[in-house]
Amino acid sequence: MQAAKTSGQRRKIALAYGRGSVSFYADPDIADWYVVKPKFAPALQNARECFRAACRDPIGAAPVRDLVKANDRVVIVTSDGTRAVPNKLLIPWLLDELPVSPDQVTVLLGNGSHRANTPAEIQSMFGKDLATELRILNHDAYDPGHNEYVGRSASGGQAFLDKIYVEADRRIVLGFIEPHFFAGFSGGAKGIVPGVASIETINYVHSAVLVGHPLSTWGVVQDNPIRTEIEQMVAHCPPDFTVNVTLNSDKHITACFLGDYIEAHRAGCVRSKEEAMVAVPHEFAMVITSNSGYPLDQNLYQAVKGMSAAARIVKPGGTILVASECSDGVPDHGNFADLMRVGTTADDILANVHRQEKVIVDQWQAQVAAEIMKKADVLVFSAMDPAAIAQCKLGVAADLQAEIESRIRACGGRPQVAVLPDGPLTIPYVEA
Repeated sequence: MQAAKTSGQRRKIALAYGRGSVSFYADPDIADWYVVKPKFAPALQNARECFRAACRDPIGAAPVRDLVKANDRVVIVTSDGTRAVPNKLLIPWLLDELPVSPDQVTVLLGNGSHRANTPAEIQSMFGKDLATELRILNHDAYDPGHNEYVGRSASGGQAFLDKIYVEADRRIVLGFIEPHFFAGFSGGAKGIVPGVASIETINYVHSAVLVGHPLSTWGVVQDNPIRTEIEQMVAHCPPDFTVNVTLNSDKHITACFLGDYIEAHRAGCVRSKEEAMVAVPHEFAMVITSNSGYPLDQNLYQAVKGMSAAARIVKPGGTILVASECSDGVPDHGNFADLMRVGTTADDILANVHRQEKVIVDQWQAQVAAEIMKKADVLVFSAMDPAAIAQCKLGVAADLQAEIESRIRACGGRPQVAVLPDGPLTIPYVEA
C-alpha cells in the first residue's frame, strides 16, 4: 500500500505531540502532499480474553501457569517510562495466570542506560494500587555490584545482567513490538539487553561499527548484527516466557504474542512489519514527522527516531521537520547533549564518535543523528529552549505553520511533501 496523496482544499493535519497533538494546514496550492500512516489494526475488543488464551496456548513454550511453580520467585522485566507498554493491563492479567502470590513477584524496570524512574513516574506507569502492592525496582546499569556475568557472544561481547533477574527462579520479559531504528524491532530479547544489562554490555551492542552496519536498521531481523549480538548474549540467561503485544497509534493492544522469547517475538515482528512498513512512490523534498507523542517524545535524544523514519524518504539536501514536545529537554542527563555540541558540523560529531577509544553512553544516538543531518536539514518544533536545540546544530521551528510554508517556498516550484503524523510508528520506504 502506498501513501495517500491529498488534494482539493486546505487540509488540517494533526501530528502526535506530547499527550495530545499539534496541527498545521496542508495547502494544495503550494505543494503536493502525501500523508503516510501505518495500516494499524483496530484495538482488540476482547484483549483480556486474547491475552488469557495466549498464556494458555503460547508460541513455542509451555503455558505460563505450567512453567511457574507455587514456591517460585518470579521476576517480570518491563520497559522504563519512555515506552508505552500497557503495564496497567498486562501486569494484572499476567498475575492472574501465575500460581504465586504478589509478594513472590518483583517487577524490574528495564532502564538500560536511562535514568531511574521516579516514584511518581512508577505510579503513573502502573497505577497506585499496583505500585503499592508490588515490589517494583529500577535496574541500575552503572553499579558493577548490581550486575552478574552470564557469558559471551560469539564476537566476544561480555553479558552482565541484573542479579535480581539472573537469580530469579522464573524470568518473564514483557513489552511491545514495533520497528526499531537499528535493532530491527523492539521487544523480545531486547527487553533484557539492553533493558537489564550493565553499561559495559549496553555499550558493546551499541558500538559505532554495529550501529553503522547497513543491516542495523528499521524492520530487519535476519542478519541484523545488533539483534544477533543481543540474542546471543540473552541466550546465556534467557527469559522463561515472553509477553509481547502490538499497539496502534492510540496505544491500544491489537494482538498478543506470548511464549518463547525468540519464536513469539518473530511472529510479532511479522505483524508489526505488515502494519508499520508503508511504501511511497519516491523521495520527497520535505518530510514532516512527529515522534509519536508521549512517552517517546519526552526528549530530543528520543526524537532522533522520528528523524530517522523521515530520513528514509527525504531527498538528499531536503528538509526534515520533527514535532516533538521534549518536556525532558535534550535531556540534561547522559552524554547526548555534549556529543551533539562538539565542533560546528555533523562531520565533527561523527569524527568525535569514531575517535572514542571506548564506547560511551549515548554516542549511538549522536551517530545516527549526525548521519541524518548530513543528508538533510533538520528542524525541531518543540517546547524546548530554542538555544538548546541550536547548540545541538539543529534548526528551530518556532512557528509550525509558518516554518512549513517558508521551507516549501524556498524549494521553488511545486515540491512534494510527505507527512508522518505518527512519526516512527510508520516506517516508510521508497518502492522499488
